[in-house]
Amino acid sequence: MMTPSATDRPLLTDREALLRNRARAIRSGMADFLHRFAAAETEDRLAEINRTFKSPAVVTGFPHLWAELMPSARIVTDDPLLDLTPGAHDLVIHALSLHWAEDPVGQIVQSARALREDGLFLAVCFGGQTLHELRSALAQAEAEVTGGLSPRILPMGEIRDLGGLLHRAGLALPVADQVTQRASYRDILHLARDLRAMGEGNAMTARLRHPTRREIFFRAGAIMADSFADRDDPSRIQASFDLVFLTGWAPSDSQQKPLRPGSASKSLAEALNELRDRD
Repeated sequence: MMTPSATDRPLLTDREALLRNRARAIRSGMADFLHRFAAAETEDRLAEINRTFKSPAVVTGFPHLWAELMPSARIVTDDPLLDLTPGAHDLVIHALSLHWAEDPVGQIVQSARALREDGLFLAVCFGGQTLHELRSALAQAEAEVTGGLSPRILPMGEIRDLGGLLHRAGLALPVADQVTQRASYRDILHLARDLRAMGEGNAMTARLRHPTRREIFFRAGAIMADSFADRDDPSRIQASFDLVFLTGWAPSDSQQKPLRPGSASKSLAEALNELRDRD
């Protein structure tokens, strides 16, 4: 029996809609606080590595912004086929766009190919429970008002699954960690406007192609006010953004290798006994 090929699978992301959303955000004065936070966190992580990166590249959906944030880097748009030269860089950063990629493993593989031996790949993307408050409120409101559910917020990968992409892409010494940023909004319409200004509006292929009934937004707003009030100001609502950071290295013979199973010179029990004797 024949199985569907990758090209036969329905696309998750409407690429044209995504590009329109991003262009509109830039024209309207982009809400870039999460990108700036991601850049600062990226710089902190790079500062902990005892190495100077001389040929960095950044893959992003917002080239103008990241050119400002990292002026020494080559900036590349997050097209399905990345404009990266194999072996040209000692650092490739995939900046807050991997969550929209139709083929995230392919994006990481292309980035890895652009690395020199022992070069570093670092990605930051939304994941985990990002916007879980809004997702929950909209789902409950739509179910109450219409009796159904519509695709409204992009599915987000969990940190363990996202970390597994590094191994699948052939990168060594993979590490994944997560930082949660919480933002406060006057109401659900304020949050929706901010998401549009981030270029993070609904660009899923399966999204509704007609305006959402106002009753759904009113009910969702009431649910958020009741269930997700801001901790510091209960008159406002809270939205969470989980930023997942992924790091992996282009393989090199100089890198530390895990011990071969059974090659340890002493057992774990012996090592623990030695520690107890020292105490």
